[in-house]
Amino acid sequence: MSTRHTTPGQDKRSKHGWLMLACCVPMVIAVIVLVVTGVLGTGFLAVAIMCVAMMAVMMRGMDQGGNDRS
Repeated sequence: MSTRHTTPGQDKRSKHGWLMLACCVPMVIAVIVLVVTGVLGTGFLAVAIMCVAMMAVMMRGMDQGGNDRS
């Protein structure tokens, strides 16, 4: 049986990660609207999705950091 040790700040960082990803939603919606209306090409949708994926990877990496400060 494994126990996961969490610190009080760890939950806060997790919520911050979700908040940062939520900030990407308006960008993706705007790109979808601009692609549908014909203002932008479909390549911009791929760029927006890659941006969200990169943000998720960076936030995941920050959450995994070994912060051993007491």
